[in-house]
Amino acid sequence: MNGPSKNRPLPPLNAIRAFEAAARRSSFKDAAAELGVTHGAVSRQIRLLEEWLGPPVLFRRLSHGVALTAEGRALLGEIQPALERIARAAAVHGRKASGTVALRVNALATFSLRWLVPKLGLLREAHPAIEIELTTGNEPVDGLAGDYDLIIRGGPDAFHGFEARLLLPERRLPACSPALLRRQPLSEVGDLARHTLLHVASMPRLWRDWLAKAGHDSLEPAATLTLDHFYLSIQAAVDGLGVAMAPSALIEDDLNAGRLMAPFPHISLPSRSYFAYTPLDSPLRAESERVCAWIEGFDSTPLMQIGEQ
Repeated sequence: MNGPSKNRPLPPLNAIRAFEAAARRSSFKDAAAELGVTHGAVSRQIRLLEEWLGPPVLFRRLSHGVALTAEGRALLGEIQPALERIARAAAVHGRKASGTVALRVNALATFSLRWLVPKLGLLREAHPAIEIELTTGNEPVDGLAGDYDLIIRGGPDAFHGFEARLLLPERRLPACSPALLRRQPLSEVGDLARHTLLHVASMPRLWRDWLAKAGHDSLEPAATLTLDHFYLSIQAAVDGLGVAMAPSALIEDDLNAGRLMAPFPHISLPSRSYFAYTPLDSPLRAESERVCAWIEGFDSTPLMQIGEQ
């Protein structure tokens, strides 16, 4: 059984708790209130830890509280992640004992809004013991603040300490509402000259690259409309405001429901696909793998079939 030995002595754990609370709050008094002990008890625990570690001291005493020394900041940077992992492991164990676990997921906002959130009810039916705690972001996988069991980003990329897994292949192609097509048909690519093209601000070359691939690099549309995010351009297409260059995986539901049409399904741009990045030290790797397998196996109608209907 692995554990502490005479060669790996542990500092007093109550002192570690007192130090972390005092460092976080910059106050022995506030730390004492949080921990439910006296100001003197926190002060004694800090002194005990300083004696155990040896000089120099961890705090500078100020008139309005305390401030970490350089050594204190270094220690805090080491113990806070460790305490968070201990708390997380304890929470996981408790929830597993009750039959459910909370899986912390961080995913791209557009993917969450257009793909994952509409299917959370189905995911719950498939895996009732897994409770999804979803947040969104676009930070690099290894730059996220906080612990997550599953991170969904573009890929493939490699990050130290993470396993990457392909979730959904992706490509980009034009999409618009059936009502727009009834008003202004798109029989051939050249007909786009009579339409409004919807752009995404962060990817201004998408339409230019697609038109070049389609052999119409000199085409000028009737108008353009630029929006911040893919989910806005997709919604604008659903509302009949123009033709969007849309991510294939994120418009499947709209295509299946008839809210969007893909007028040129055979012409598409390659794109970074959606990947799952799982921390190798996550206590919920098995649950993450179940969710990934569910996403990978989710049934959808091929775009080619929808575009030809």
